[in-house]
Amino acid sequence: MRGAYVPHFVRLHNGVFLMDYMLAIVPSIAEGLQITLKIFVITIVLSLPLGIFMAMARLAPFVPLRKFMAAYIYLMRGTPLMLQILFIYYGLPFLVSGLRLPDFPAAIIAFVFNYAAYFAEIFRGGIQSIDRGQYEGAKVLGMTYKQTMRHVILPQVIKRVLPPVANETINLLKDTSLVYILAMNDVLRITRSIVQRDFDTTAFVVAAVFYLVFTFVLTRLFMYLENRFAVYEG
Repeated sequence: MRGAYVPHFVRLHNGVFLMDYMLAIVPSIAEGLQITLKIFVITIVLSLPLGIFMAMARLAPFVPLRKFMAAYIYLMRGTPLMLQILFIYYGLPFLVSGLRLPDFPAAIIAFVFNYAAYFAEIFRGGIQSIDRGQYEGAKVLGMTYKQTMRHVILPQVIKRVLPPVANETINLLKDTSLVYILAMNDVLRITRSIVQRDFDTTAFVVAAVFYLVFTFVLTRLFMYLENRFAVYEG
């Protein structure tokens, strides 16, 4: 109706309506999902198996390997991920002349080795939680250490570590925003550029919705996996 009152909270400057503005900036912010999701998927695919390997090395009877892995995990967990990204991208050329990685591979390397360290500690705790009788039973059946880990221990470990793995996975989704320091056009960098261009913080709300939607999807996925692989004790 002509002349009807429109509340101020649904209007932006220059007469632009809030909903129209949000719909207008969604495609731009969605473009950043390509970088965000690529980093997320590649990191998960590579860091999970690497974390399992590191966990087994952390528990290996070979003392030098065990101590080296403990020191590596301490270093990765004890320093900020942002610092690791900056070191790989800006610091490596000073250590190795002529070695300058592009932004995307540098980010992937930093994320994979950082999150592999966290997953390693999660899997280490899961492996140590398995009763020693499981190992002895497998040994009686003539199974090697490798066969024991693959067919007896790891299937039980995966069931037990799903909650902490889910937590780290959600943290990874949010940490992908750190790549903005390499001028990569992820969700956060595009959002910030829109805010600086339009002098309006609505884009932050839209970006938050993107993250919340994907967090909800991941949460439901891990809830399904936990229910599917739940350990029922009589």
